Amino acid sequence: MDLKTLKTFQLIVKYGSFIRAAQEMNYVQSTVTMQIKKLESELGVLLIERGKEIGLTEAGRLFYEQSLQIVKSMENLQSSLSDLTSGETGHIRIGVTEPTASYRLPGILEKFMSAYPNIRISIEISNTPALTERILKGEIDFSLCTAPSISSEFYFEPLFQEEFVVLMPENHPLSQKDVLEPDDFRGHRLLITSSTCPYRRKLELVMQEKGNVTLDTMEIGSMTALKFYVEKGIGIALVPKITVEPDKGTLVKMISGSLVHMTFGILCKESAYPFQLASQKLYQYIKRELVTHSEG
Repeated sequence: MDLKTLKTFQLIVKYGSFIRAAQEMNYVQSTVTMQIKKLESELGVLLIERGKEIGLTEAGRLFYEQSLQIVKSMENLQSSLSDLTSGETGHIRIGVTEPTASYRLPGILEKFMSAYPNIRISIEISNTPALTERILKGEIDFSLCTAPSISSEFYFEPLFQEEFVVLMPENHPLSQKDVLEPDDFRGHRLLITSSTCPYRRKLELVMQEKGNVTLDTMEIGSMTALKFYVEKGIGIALVPKITVEPDKGTLVKMISGSLVHMTFGILCKESAYPFQLASQKLYQYIKRELVTHSEG
């Protein structure tokens, strides 16, 4: 049996007429008659009592009641599949690093989810190495992060440069300098969020080029907490500019050039790009918003 046959049967019951059902389905009457005979043959029972007036057998009444839910479920399934194919529905799993997770993504998703209310989004917030592993395992669809290590397994599309500044106590020895050079960090404690943080590694590479390979660092497990440790004079912190607003007791200093800026973009498996369905809609939306934001 198929969906059209079930609809035909329900129309015969509704109108009490093979002719009216045929007209509704845009069939000739012989087609309707053949459909019902085939349906009764498949089920092995008589559904309709033929005569001057059409009536349902006991089996026909049972089948009619059950078929209503079957047709409704099949129509809902067809509609859901159609929405999925068009990218109007779906479940997208994305990873994202800070500060984009807190400072950029919420506003972007607010507008996207208003435009596509039937698309469900799950968000994992972590660092680039962890998100890279999650992508390889198929646990997230794509990630918003810094550039990973070079690998043929990944596709990475740069979107903007994350600009970093230095947050320091008001009375710090470097407070009189308007713009800092990477070499200025030598001999001063640098507060970092993780031993694997990408901007620490980039700073180390820059200082190695200048012949200064040692950094005095202290790990603080939360980017949000960094400013409180700076306020107490424990050290200085290299932080994304978007996260910083000068508070009492701290100063914000620019860094010369773009040596410690980090490239930020969209990362996925090479085999997953270009994206399909709902993921493509979200990808295009995020890309447009992040690029526009960075240019503005």
